[in-house]
Amino acid sequence: MPVYRLPVFFMLLTRIIRRSSVFIDLARNDRNINPETASPMKTKTALLSVFNKAGIAEFARELIALGVNIFATGDTVTHLRDAVVQVDDAADFIFGGPIPDRSVVSMSQELHAALLARHTPNDEAELSELGIPHIDLVCVDLCPFENEIPTPGFTHESAIEKNNIDAIAMILSATKGQRLVICDPADRAKVLKWLNDGEPDNGFIGELRAKAEFMIARYYGAAAMYHGGDRYDFMAGTKVAEGKGENGPQGPSIFYDHGTDDPLAHASFEQVQGIPMGHVNRTDLERLLQTITHAAAAFDVNFGSVPHLAIGVKHGNACGGAYGTNEVDVLQKMLEGDLQAIFGGYIMTNFVITQECAEVLLRHKMPAESKRRKLDGIVAPGFTPLAVERLKSQSGTCRLIGNPALGNLGLNSLDAKSLRTQVRGGHLKQGNYRFVLDLRETNPDLKIYGNISRDQRADLCLAWSVCATSNSNTITGAKNRMLIGNGVGQMSRVRAARLMLYNATDSGHDPHESSASGDSYFPFIDGPETLINSGVTTIFATSGSINDQLIINLCKERGVTLLMMPDSLARGFFGHGT
Repeated sequence: MPVYRLPVFFMLLTRIIRRSSVFIDLARNDRNINPETASPMKTKTALLSVFNKAGIAEFARELIALGVNIFATGDTVTHLRDAVVQVDDAADFIFGGPIPDRSVVSMSQELHAALLARHTPNDEAELSELGIPHIDLVCVDLCPFENEIPTPGFTHESAIEKNNIDAIAMILSATKGQRLVICDPADRAKVLKWLNDGEPDNGFIGELRAKAEFMIARYYGAAAMYHGGDRYDFMAGTKVAEGKGENGPQGPSIFYDHGTDDPLAHASFEQVQGIPMGHVNRTDLERLLQTITHAAAAFDVNFGSVPHLAIGVKHGNACGGAYGTNEVDVLQKMLEGDLQAIFGGYIMTNFVITQECAEVLLRHKMPAESKRRKLDGIVAPGFTPLAVERLKSQSGTCRLIGNPALGNLGLNSLDAKSLRTQVRGGHLKQGNYRFVLDLRETNPDLKIYGNISRDQRADLCLAWSVCATSNSNTITGAKNRMLIGNGVGQMSRVRAARLMLYNATDSGHDPHESSASGDSYFPFIDGPETLINSGVTTIFATSGSINDQLIINLCKERGVTLLMMPDSLARGFFGHGT
């Protein structure tokens, strides 16, 4: 044999020895399977390569008990062997063996051939000749790149290091090869059940493949956003629920969960009873969350603690709100804010609903001949069993929705995620509204003209939180720890003031000695003059109008306390144009 062919000869000999060892290992594994207990399965070989090792050893043992041969890569091999799980190293069927640091075993052509080969005579023969197993099941997960991006110390180098290109390559080959793909540890139990059930042809494999492709899309979407700055933006969600659309012709409304760890995310709320939430219900839930978290943040900042809070909304805007130390009193005041508007409304509290609370919600200020107040939903940290029974409706339209996180609201409860608004052909993105009104004398951006009591400051915290999370233009009034009127969605500020006063008096409230908050500055003197003429004694507004000094002079002349912050800081055009 020519000398120059000797290296080739030894390379081929090495391959033959390696292939033989793989077949010997497979045969040994087969001998360890009890033929009486093993299921007649299509799935014979699995590849495990996971970032999060929690539960993987137990999963591997379950697979082995079902007659599945296990291959693994890298430190997954070490972890499984340390757990006394019989496993073969995927590097053993790599031609020439792995590169010393084993960094590209999972990128090798041999492994991907095992994932892409079809169950055809030609493909099976070729794999057999090369000593490569046909892998039927792939369990691969990704490092939490998306969650680690915002953590302190995350750098460009971290992004490169965390790029799971090998895991992604395996997943993509497995999906193309129509393998059983597991990317979510929560799906392992489902896979075991499916295997035990005899691998029924029910679309399960297709669902898992689609989920794997979705997870890769989300992973690379996050990477593109990180590397590209604001050039790219991705929204990715998983269907969680379906309900009634906003209007009949629009069809159903589907809720997609973005998979965050936010305890106040919609997916963290559990519906205790009632028919499924539709589009209007979910948008009301979102507006309630914005309002109650801003109220809690304002009280936290200004007083260092958060009282009991109850907010009621109708068509997205608050029609009732109250705070205090007694749950029953707070609920009564919230309802009395606008007894007409709250009918069919949504209510949120930061305290548990008891039977006594339920009775208030159903019967307080209701005519004697009426059966019960109609409410579309009640959202709270929890419900006592007797409250659930009392609030149950035959039609199921009174939805009870719980989330314990509502019981611990404060400054840190504000939503930090960006806001996106769909427009034709695209979407707008901006930071969330996280401004909190600070009415303390130590705030250098606050100008106080006149005197303000502790009670007036507290009422302004409620009025501001409702005003700043209602559709602009808005003027909101509060008095004696409750909302008395909310003038929302007006094209001029004076009309918003008039609407607030109309709603207050129409609901039986006296605006004298009340507090009012606006979501921006008064362009003319007519707005504050309308409020003052009706008895309002404390006003919060932003500064920035050419008529600011006229408004300041008016309040001084009439003995009304005016509090102002720059419009660039304190404007509350929440939901403007949506």
